[in-house]
Amino acid sequence: MKKIIFICLLAIFTIPVVNQSTVLDVLKLKTFDAFVPKQQPSGYFTILNITEEDITNEGGYPLSRQTLAQIQINLLRKGATGVGWVVAFPQPDRFGGDFEFTEALSFAPSVLAMYENDTNEYPATTGTVILGEDVGGIEAQGVVQNIDVLKHNASQGLAVARADVDSLVRRLPLLLRTPDGWAPAYGTEVLKILAGADTYVIKTNQNGLEEIRVKGLPPVPVDSLGRKWVSWVDTPQTDLKEMDVENKFVFVGFTAKGIMPQIATPAGLLEPHKIQTALAESILIENSPYIPDYAIAVELLILFSTVSLVWLLITYLGTTTGVFAAVLIMGSTVFYGYWTIQQNILVDVTWSLISQFITTTVAFYLRFREQYKLRQQIKKQFEHYLDPRQVKELQKNPDLLQLGGEKRYCTFLFTDVRGFTAMSEKLEPEEVTKIMNRALTIQQEAVQKYGGMVDKYIGDAMMAIFNAPLDLEEHEHKAVLTAIEIQKNIKEADIGVEIGVGVNSGYAVIGNMGSASRFDYTAIGDAVNTAARFESATKQVGVDLIIGESTKQNCKIKLNLLKPIEVKGKSTALEIYTTQ
Repeated sequence: MKKIIFICLLAIFTIPVVNQSTVLDVLKLKTFDAFVPKQQPSGYFTILNITEEDITNEGGYPLSRQTLAQIQINLLRKGATGVGWVVAFPQPDRFGGDFEFTEALSFAPSVLAMYENDTNEYPATTGTVILGEDVGGIEAQGVVQNIDVLKHNASQGLAVARADVDSLVRRLPLLLRTPDGWAPAYGTEVLKILAGADTYVIKTNQNGLEEIRVKGLPPVPVDSLGRKWVSWVDTPQTDLKEMDVENKFVFVGFTAKGIMPQIATPAGLLEPHKIQTALAESILIENSPYIPDYAIAVELLILFSTVSLVWLLITYLGTTTGVFAAVLIMGSTVFYGYWTIQQNILVDVTWSLISQFITTTVAFYLRFREQYKLRQQIKKQFEHYLDPRQVKELQKNPDLLQLGGEKRYCTFLFTDVRGFTAMSEKLEPEEVTKIMNRALTIQQEAVQKYGGMVDKYIGDAMMAIFNAPLDLEEHEHKAVLTAIEIQKNIKEADIGVEIGVGVNSGYAVIGNMGSASRFDYTAIGDAVNTAARFESATKQVGVDLIIGESTKQNCKIKLNLLKPIEVKGKSTALEIYTTQ
């Protein structure tokens, strides 16, 4: 049953990882958002925000291309190394300023934005070199392009911001696939222009894209779709009044309400130009976060190994030790996950932690239920045969009664009611039952008084064990005292019966004999059989009590030696003793 439950748990935990379920994906992304280390800006970029006030001062939106041209020229005069307009210009300027703006764009590296829409027009492709098979990537949709006159003196890039399953933008493609080839994302194109490169180098593997390179820049690891995890750095920002842009490439965009849509990100609501700036920054940060191709394999390995280990530890080490070990495993998993994220390798352990917790809970419950059933079984089995304190001790330590047995030196006491058959013939069954119950009660009380255990009743006979299941000092002596007290109390009770008693000490296999669900705690061995033979021989010898040599050795009471007797199973006669 436990194996079936464990296999079911593994299946339940594994399916979301393999299938990348929405819930698990959201959990993973949120975890990365919380723990990805904060990066420092590269120092190459500045953001220029055109505000509500600026638009009001210029007479409203849209601003004329002459105004935009003047902004471009002013930025260059202030020392900007280039200007990126994260704005699309699909229509000619109604004020006729396209020529001035085009001329201004030619004075320094400039990049214009393209935005996706539902048209069938695709962006122009860029030069690429493919290392490997041309596979993977995200398909570009139709786009809004800039008018031809502006494209002559400026580059273009796709200002794409596709959200993850939780509606937040945190991964952006560096290149997008078109029917004719590859088109660059806006932030990627900015870096290519600044590096003076002509082409992109795309390295692929069997899963898709692996790496994108631009001459003069470090290789950028990407996922199979060509996406880069964005580091939301605090890039310096300025405005038209200050224009603090010396030696910086400037990303220009509108922050006035209602002009450009704000996009939800882990860093809050951001305008497109701020998002593209973050993408460019992330590309330049060599140790920026990325999800490696082997992430799922590592996540599955952690899941399988830790869940299996937790299950085994709790199942076989016991509840306390197992749960403590499970907590250590969960702590180690947290540390590993945090450490990898701090190394900017995005391997998620959140689901593994949840799986470990669920496994710990289930295994703990099953273990507790098993222990509870065992304790109840112990109570049911021993409450009438042991002192209550001994029963509680066994319940605290059920391992003493695990299925199987141990070789243990004990003293065994057998009793038998004499004349039971004759009495049964003379008396009514109710009377016989009453007498027998009284006789057995007297015997049980004596056994418990001296720390022994009533093992079983066999008709009118009783078997008791001393020094099991718990250790009992001077168990030989206490067994003899028990036998004496049984004889004494039976006579005083005057219930019309006599008791024969046999006592012997020795090694025997003692433990639970039976199946895992139904067992009986008893003893098996030659010493047990000999004690039973001694009891049977009491009539033959003519005494009420026979004690074996092994018991006599550690008995503090003076015993009388009897004539040796032969018993079944023994080749030589045995020395026996009595108290009479």
